[in-house]
Amino acid sequence: MNKAQLHSENPELLLYTEGRLHITVLGGVRLSGLDRMKVTLKLVRIDNRGNVFRHHLDLYNSMQSEQLIEKSAEVLEVSTVELSLAVKGLTAELESYRAERLESMKPKKMEKRELSAAERKSAIAFLKSPKLLERTRQAIADSGLIGEESNSLIAYLSYTSRKRNTPLHLMCLGASGTGKTWLQEKVSELMPEEDKLEITTLSSNAFYY
Repeated sequence: MNKAQLHSENPELLLYTEGRLHITVLGGVRLSGLDRMKVTLKLVRIDNRGNVFRHHLDLYNSMQSEQLIEKSAEVLEVSTVELSLAVKGLTAELESYRAERLESMKPKKMEKRELSAAERKSAIAFLKSPKLLERTRQAIADSGLIGEESNSLIAYLSYTSRKRNTPLHLMCLGASGTGKTWLQEKVSELMPEEDKLEITTLSSNAFYY
């Protein structure tokens, strides 16, 4: 007898096999509503694909599951015991599959990057050397941000003030198409990923809510 397996390569067409039964979950399974397991099933016998049984039901509803087992057993000419085991196995596999999908959709926590001893030493030396602002301006330009020396430095200092108790706030004003968003995005590339939250469009009530 073949080992029970759930094939989930196509989330819209899940395939479950157990013994001589082949069950297709048409349209997949919904990830919302964990208190129910509504599915549309297509059941066939591997050794006799002429008989097919299709049914839509909630696998968490015992009466619906019993009706599925009784009616499909008659059409497919197999025992209700065999069908019952297959339906129970399918339900368990779908629960595991849904839990894995939900877990994979959770936002991953950004890992904070730690400087090595050599990197930390180099950074401290950079900060302690003279003409810090001028060298910072040059480092920004070296990153590829050319032509906005003063504005880019102001933006960089505003962004780095996030570490202070009273951080600075920055508002960029200018005509459409003058590069306001580009300037902000390029300077933000110099900030650690774990310290950034980039939002391009907000409604007037977004912060209130």
